[in-house]
Amino acid sequence: MLNRYVKGHILPNVDRAEDILYSLERNFNISQQILDRLKFTKGGFIDNTRILSDVTLLRFAAEYAIRKLAGRRISKVLTVAVDGIPFASQIASLLGVNLVYAKKEKEVGVESFLEETFTVDRTGMQFSLYLPKDLIEKRDSVLIVDDVVRSGEQLRALINLTKRAGADIAGVFILIAIGERWKQEIEQAPKYPIEYLVSIPERA
Repeated sequence: MLNRYVKGHILPNVDRAEDILYSLERNFNISQQILDRLKFTKGGFIDNTRILSDVTLLRFAAEYAIRKLAGRRISKVLTVAVDGIPFASQIASLLGVNLVYAKKEKEVGVESFLEETFTVDRTGMQFSLYLPKDLIEKRDSVLIVDDVVRSGEQLRALINLTKRAGADIAGVFILIAIGERWKQEIEQAPKYPIEYLVSIPERA
């Protein structure tokens, strides 16, 4: 029967699909799979390339994210190029909505942008995010996605870009949250959920 489901010959009803999904989750701990593939360099930097290159793992993570945000209206998924794109694209694909991403440089050929500048406290370096102006509209409800959050300034910049576009924020989903400092950068008592799949303590 499972083989017929996989090949698309027949589809399970909703109850059977949920039973199969829960059975798979009991035998596939998505959080542990993420942690097993995560590496830290000697300088304390994170190496998540084994996660972002694993399409099947990202698909499981995207399905988890969608279930956590069930009931929220989402018309666009927003992330930052380039590392945010693999995970965000899986979520957008499952939802059947467009993926929008901001860049740290202006793209040649695009005439107008929304721009948000932020400073990373840890390094003192200043960055800007550029989002093509018409990709997010006022009627949109945007899910903000990032692969890793540590200090939170970049995440706050994405939130500000969404607000400047006049759109609603459906929620925030982070694949890997490091430490607790990033929470200080987010507005207090937001009207939208902020979720993450894995949380790990910050290393010195």
